[in-house]
Amino acid sequence: MLYIYSINQILGVKPQINNRYIMKSKTIYLGIIQTIVGIGAIPAGLAMILDPYGTNLGMSTEILLKSPFQNFFIPGLFLFIVNGLFSVIGALLSFSGNKYAGTFGLGLGVFLILWICVQIYFIGLTHFLQPLYFVIGIIEIILSYSFIHEKKSIKNGMNI
Repeated sequence: MLYIYSINQILGVKPQINNRYIMKSKTIYLGIIQTIVGIGAIPAGLAMILDPYGTNLGMSTEILLKSPFQNFFIPGLFLFIVNGLFSVIGALLSFSGNKYAGTFGLGLGVFLILWICVQIYFIGLTHFLQPLYFVIGIIEIILSYSFIHEKKSIKNGMNI
């Protein structure tokens, strides 16, 4: 059997992975997630704002009976602004590698998880997208925290 060794393997040197490359790839993944959330939330939130009683959306305000809301306007506004517009802003920060991308993404992930928890508390588990977006929020938090941690490590000159 023929073995081919690199000089690094012969010398026993482990290859170094560029931390900046890893950090950039995480911001790209974070930006993709935020774009998906934003693209889904903007039209859904806008539809709820424009049709707060859900008539044209195939939704009934009866599902809101256990909630503090009479109609879908306030939930739609929150969905449109926080999960929609802010997610798009977060995506722009992430794709540009902005120093606040991690912190902003962390907040968006927390808000997404809270949004789903409040939704399930008041209207119940009604759609497969609820647990999916819950998991997306967790992934967003993990990527954001990892980005923040690596950015601090690079700033301090440490190799992770």
